[in-house]
Amino acid sequence: MNASPRQADGTDAPLPPLTPDELQHYSRHLLIPQIGRIGQQRLKAARVLVIGAGGLGSPLALYLAAAGVGTLGIVDFDTVDRSNLHRQVLYTVADVGSPKLEAATRRLQALNPHIAIVPHALRLTSDNALDVIRDYDLVVDGTDNFATRYLVNDACVLLGKPNVYAAIFRFEGMLSVFAHRDGPCYRCLYPEPPPPDLVPSCAEGGVLGVLPGIVGALQAAEAIKLLTGIGESLAGRLLQFDALRMSLREFPVERDPHCAVCGARPSIRQLIDYDQFCAGPKDPLAVPEIDVAELRATLAAPGAPLLVDVRSADEAAVARIDGSTLIPLPELEDAIDRLDPAAPLILYCQGGVRSERAGRLLMRGGFTQVRHLRGGINAWSTAQAATHVQAQAQAKTQTPPQSTASRSAA
Repeated sequence: MNASPRQADGTDAPLPPLTPDELQHYSRHLLIPQIGRIGQQRLKAARVLVIGAGGLGSPLALYLAAAGVGTLGIVDFDTVDRSNLHRQVLYTVADVGSPKLEAATRRLQALNPHIAIVPHALRLTSDNALDVIRDYDLVVDGTDNFATRYLVNDACVLLGKPNVYAAIFRFEGMLSVFAHRDGPCYRCLYPEPPPPDLVPSCAEGGVLGVLPGIVGALQAAEAIKLLTGIGESLAGRLLQFDALRMSLREFPVERDPHCAVCGARPSIRQLIDYDQFCAGPKDPLAVPEIDVAELRATLAAPGAPLLVDVRSADEAAVARIDGSTLIPLPELEDAIDRLDPAAPLILYCQGGVRSERAGRLLMRGGFTQVRHLRGGINAWSTAQAATHVQAQAQAKTQTPPQSTASRSAA
């Protein structure tokens, strides 16, 4: 039970009082003996940074805002896409095409006007991570790529900030608390990243819509416990959730004395190039890329090359590039004999990972004119939407305004 007016980290800074409106807003928290008024004041005093406003970031931000975290920072640089809506519950159809931070800030302030939302419209990098994270008490990692996870981990270790981590894929999720007191960090669990094309992202492999809600809510619970100083955190433990079996498993995670960043003799004392770190050894068979603008021009020219979609049939049914031929990646090797190894060929997938892998497969088979679409159909769809919006805006500017009389008559 909380009986001390001190901050959750043990410092003696005075806690902010709760207003009458806040007492009513958080009344169900105040009834819990382990939280009470002092626990709620600790939440009000807290500064939490949520990195990523996507699948995990949506439930995270909603529950932390609703719980009364006084200052909630959010890092994101993406826009809302229709494919986000089945799991990213911060957004609605009306938000499609808008910056996520703008939509998220509106929603969170409407949910709880007593808190401050601090948007960070940027991509977290080695150049800015320490400056962004330094001002917060706690970091909650809702990212979906390994480079940012290692970056967040190392920055948290260097700054002494707890890191509430989670990851999701299809039906499974996992979470833990890293860099908390003398506990392990992310590198203690994963000293090296996996090969870049081994683990697909949610955009490549899919995710059950409710999964980030479940795992993100568990992350939010861990954050609230740390901020209020109650319960037992997941530091030193990894929790794995399987939605298909509806099971939870727990694994111990020990601090590695030889860890490169939190060990006894750390070799990482400043942030590094994490994209390069996670890229792994460069494959000698580099598949040439083509961007969306180049692809448009190529397809419009006479004698356009064969355009091959290496995704699944279900993915192609959702969105595809007109004129493309579907050959899913698992079937590509059997289809090689039907393709001309000397003819120009362009591959695409959802985000560019599978098409690059397919390109290497074909190049090893003797194909000499293979390219793949950078960013996949995600980049193509974004460019198409931007072109549509631009065309609508241009049409409006070219339409002469009606007179007052004509509008009245209409």
